[in-house]
Amino acid sequence: MTTCATGVSPSHIRLARRAELPGLQGLERRSGELFRPIGMAEVAEDEPSSLAELEHYLEAGRAWVIIDADGQPLGYLLAEPVDGDMHIAQVSVDPAAARRRLGAALIEHLAGVAEGKGFPALTLTTYRDVPWNAPYYRALGFTEIPESELGPGLRAIRELEAKAGLDRWPRLAMSRPI
Repeated sequence: MTTCATGVSPSHIRLARRAELPGLQGLERRSGELFRPIGMAEVAEDEPSSLAELEHYLEAGRAWVIIDADGQPLGYLLAEPVDGDMHIAQVSVDPAAARRRLGAALIEHLAGVAEGKGFPALTLTTYRDVPWNAPYYRALGFTEIPESELGPGLRAIRELEAKAGLDRWPRLAMSRPI
């Protein structure tokens, strides 16, 4: 069996299944708890993606999970086209499975899917100073998109994040060519 650059077998990444959606909410809650010890309790207490939101990505074929040997999701990624690029709307990994490059494997999987569909880049929005956010994405090849260069879709996402109170801590948009 071949492995990707992250050392995770590509066969362990697949499209999410409807029955897994409630479990993905729990996974997002657990991953959110990592924000509590760094003074971001409000982020930890934020509600996970709703079942309707998850269903939207599932039906569009843009919700992937990375699974363990028993087929249980350890992480997931949601994506959607924004401004002509493929935007990572959410990537979460269960803290119990952290530091195994599972998030990186999901992102690399998305890059392959996006390349096959002709998208030139991946984008995301994230916290500037949280170690497993912007610094982590920089290590994966993402660079900051200056606010003045945001397209209308990314600008709208950033505005929604600000309205939700996420801008209490510095956030930014990032991009990586495929």
